[in-house]
Amino acid sequence: MRLLILLVGLFLLYLFIKNYYRSLKAPPAPGQAPLAQAEDMVRCVVCGVNTPRSEAIFSGGEFFCCDEHRQARRK
Repeated sequence: MRLLILLVGLFLLYLFIKNYYRSLKAPPAPGQAPLAQAEDMVRCVVCGVNTPRSEAIFSGGEFFCCDEHRQARRK
């Protein structure tokens, strides 16, 4: 009886480990979004706030965090 319980326990452990390694090799599910890529940050020349490059305003060779700061720098 002990031998049977030991064999069943080892078999379950084998299945668990096999399933774990299979999940490590599997590609991500289609519903999961890929991890976002890091983006360069730029500093506003007026206030010094760091803003993502895609959201910053580039004018006259300088970066600004908002249009108000861009207009203030032009005056």
